[in-house]
Parts: sequence; C-alpha cells; structure tokens
Amino acid sequence: MINEQIRDREVRVVSATGEQLGIMSSRDAFKLAQEAGLDLVKIAPTARPPVCKIIDYGKFRYEQARKEKEAKKKQKTVEIKEVRLSPNIDENDLNTKAGAARKFITKGNRVKVTLRFRGREMAHVQSSKVILDEFAKRLEDVAIVEKTPKMEGRSMTMFLTEKR
Repeated sequence: MINEQIRDREVRVVSATGEQLGIMSSRDAFKLAQEAGLDLVKIAPTARPPVCKIIDYGKFRYEQARKEKEAKKKQKTVEIKEVRLSPNIDENDLNTKAGAARKFITKGNRVKVTLRFRGREMAHVQSSKVILDEFAKRLEDVAIVEKTPKMEGRSMTMFLTEKR
C-alpha cells in the first residue's frame, strides 16, 4: 500500500535515510512524504503499529524486482532423468546404463530407474528385483536410493539421488 491507500490511524514512520521518525497519524506521515517529494510505503503491514517508510516507490519496486531476478538466477532446478532396463539385460549393457546414470547424478539430477516387464516376463518379477539392487550397488559411491524398488503396473521403479 502506498500514500492515500494507507488507512491505519497510527503508523511507525522511517525516513528515506533509515532514521526513525516515531509513531504518528497516517495523514501526518503522508504530508511529510509529500514535502520530501517522495511516497509513503507500508513495508511491514503486520507489525503493531504498521511500519511505513518514506521512499521513492518506483525505485523501491525496481530494486525489489532486481532482487527477485537475482534470487531466481541462483536457484537450481532438479530434473528427473530416466534410465530404462529390461529383466534380461546383460552385464555390459547394465554397465553402460549405470555409466549414464552416474553422469546424470554427478550433474545434480535425480534418476528414475525403470525395469519394464513385457509379456511372459511378468512371471519373474521377484527374481528381477536383484537387477535393480545390483544397479544401486554399482552407483553407491555417488548415489543413495531415495525410493526403494516398487511395482507400478508392468514396471518396477526406483529413485536415486546424489549423496550429500
């Protein structure tokens, strides 16, 4: 809220230089701001009494937008990469897939390891859990199992994340 929008009886006023001007009526504070050629901006509406500052509102909004943009730059998004396996995978293929997963994890992404069952492979679901355990064991130096292997329809999934 700025200027005339502030309807509180009393407000704590802070000058443009950061100096405390004390508690006064919102009308008096608005007059002070007008005399200085600036705006009265409510910066802490939940405080008792609310805190208002005498500043240039346009400049204030610009600074706020810049801070938000800067915070967004420093934010890192974590992607989920998927590695698909089949129950009759060979040793070398498992090594290749583990290498790909290792690359994803070192870049800071989560890895979803999916073991897909087709046709008659559904009869050997329990014996195939060993493949996912072996996969996790190969990556235990860089990753931890976030979610243990779980059956979902015709596939068994497990999530791996970077070790902290």
